[in-house]
Amino acid sequence: MNMTKPVLLATLLASTSLAAHADTLRWARAGDALTLDPHAQNEGPTSALAHQIMEPLVMRDMTGAMVPALATEWAPSPDDPTVWVFKLREGVTFHDGAEFDSEDVKFSLDRAMTPDSDYKELLASVVEVRAPDKYTIEIVTNGPNPIMPNNLTNMFIMDKGWAEANNAVKVQDYEGGEDTFAAKNANGTGAYKLVSREPDVKTVLTINENYWGKDEFPLDVTEIVYTPIQNAATRVAALLSGEVDFIQDVPVQDLDRVANADGLKVITAPQNRVIFLGMNQGDADLANDSVEGANPLADKRVRQAMNMAINRDAIKQVVMRGQSQPAGMISPPFVNGWTAELDAVPATDIETARQLMADAGYGDGFSIQLDCPNDRYINDEAICQAITGMMAQIGITVNLDAKPKAQHFPLINKLETDFYMLGWGVPTYDSEYIFNFLVHTKGEKYGSWNGTRFSDPDLDMKIEALASETDLEKRDQMIAEIWEVVQDEILYLPIHHQVLNWGMAEKVDTIVAPDDAAHFKYFMLK
Repeated sequence: MNMTKPVLLATLLASTSLAAHADTLRWARAGDALTLDPHAQNEGPTSALAHQIMEPLVMRDMTGAMVPALATEWAPSPDDPTVWVFKLREGVTFHDGAEFDSEDVKFSLDRAMTPDSDYKELLASVVEVRAPDKYTIEIVTNGPNPIMPNNLTNMFIMDKGWAEANNAVKVQDYEGGEDTFAAKNANGTGAYKLVSREPDVKTVLTINENYWGKDEFPLDVTEIVYTPIQNAATRVAALLSGEVDFIQDVPVQDLDRVANADGLKVITAPQNRVIFLGMNQGDADLANDSVEGANPLADKRVRQAMNMAINRDAIKQVVMRGQSQPAGMISPPFVNGWTAELDAVPATDIETARQLMADAGYGDGFSIQLDCPNDRYINDEAICQAITGMMAQIGITVNLDAKPKAQHFPLINKLETDFYMLGWGVPTYDSEYIFNFLVHTKGEKYGSWNGTRFSDPDLDMKIEALASETDLEKRDQMIAEIWEVVQDEILYLPIHHQVLNWGMAEKVDTIVAPDDAAHFKYFMLK
């Protein structure tokens, strides 16, 4: 059904604007959470909503610092370096009143290690989770794991009894199209309780009056009304009219307009996220190109040519209006393993790129489909459109297929795309996270987002060894060696590091979190 923007906006927001009161925060962003199942999709907006309702053992605050959540302290066992011991917060209850204890943590971590979980790579080194007493958890790893707590900041804890009672023990098979009770319902320990959930329309949360942190956080926001508004102009119109109070993705073309509007402000910060393109370089033939019986992306010279054809500065200036930082690697500067040398941006060189194409036997070019989301990253579809023009300069005809992230991401997970856009944030602030998900051979425990079909058993062994290397100097050298291979093979085509622009009413007081996760319990309302 076609609706004009004003009518659509009224339909989406009428009820919320009427019900709004001083401590209600009306929140909008381009895309909705994909699911409420806390282990089904490792995706930014999905985690951002989950963080309001559910909690991990440790989390990152609005500055990116690690702070206690459901665990109050943690350390390796003095008796066994392969065991991390977490002391749990006492007196915590779930939203339905059930008591929180170690059985819930063990259940949740075991659940997050199952095949349908999108978080299993973070727990790939875990051998066993033990609950020796009511408020102690022991995580046993395959060798000492120096960064295990870093891997847990988005590992949400469910109520075991609630999951069993509601047939939610198994993780939702999101890629397989499964719908479950846990996909639309939630029972967490977080600062906010779920009131109602209409996917892609509206989600309402209310304050958890029994929240353990009520004396530690401002908790000025007592009701959250979350409305995904994909259309950028409609989203900005909602902010300008006062129908929403906070949007996480102010379009770059509207930054001045929002910043200069009475009663509104824009706050900006670099994001812990890189935007890049992935290529199927492993299959013998591609399904979505014009070359029969061969895979042009398997030839490193073609990947080099594509890398040279991307004018990242033009994308920054024209598409992003200066709001991006061109990238030469798929790691944000926040991350251990990033270096300025690795992140040096490849020079745009069309003549050399054309010669490389000819040397590879594709002087006449070829056509290929580029799969792109249109509601996930800042100007995602516009970036892909720009890439289309740049590839044409070296003879590659790109057929752009842009669609909502809910349809886009399964293409990568199910290996149904040959050329695609992806963005990657690194909540652990360590390169191992990137390697586990994006570089390691796709398998049961690793590589769930590696759509490149790249596989190197020797490199896999190096990646897996990072989890148990406690000599940090040696570990950093191992990370550098892995990056050398990733860069040399041109596994991905980095585009840029994102810059975050949050727009909000003057009454909202917060800072921009590097992971783009708005933890509303920290927000203050003037």
